[in-house]
Amino acid sequence: MTHRSRIGVIVIDCQTADLGPATAFWAAALGVSGKVDDDGKYAVLADRQGYPKLLLQAVDHESRIHLDIETDDRDAEAARLEALGAKVIGKISTWTVMEAPTGHRFCLVGPQGDDFPGDAATWGA
Repeated sequence: MTHRSRIGVIVIDCQTADLGPATAFWAAALGVSGKVDDDGKYAVLADRQGYPKLLLQAVDHESRIHLDIETDDRDAEAARLEALGAKVIGKISTWTVMEAPTGHRFCLVGPQGDDFPGDAATWGA
């Protein structure tokens, strides 16, 4: 069975209870617009064409940047990446948190773009 994956989102994790100032900074720094969602948890930076998308996320842990890899089969993609040395840290709602052999965290998520699979790589037989 084949599956596909690609980088879908670059996520800027912001350790903050108020995402407004972080959104204002990153939008101005990158010359784009940004809007915090109604829950105050996420902000999409708009005015971009193509992929990957750019997202700010309010978090409790230390600020960092991580990748969201979008795929049409999270379990198959997790198994493929585990065979390369990554490990599953946990499954949360509709995403899988993984850690690369280098210690970097990233997430596996379902398709995020209307054009998926677009230029996604195809894996499996």
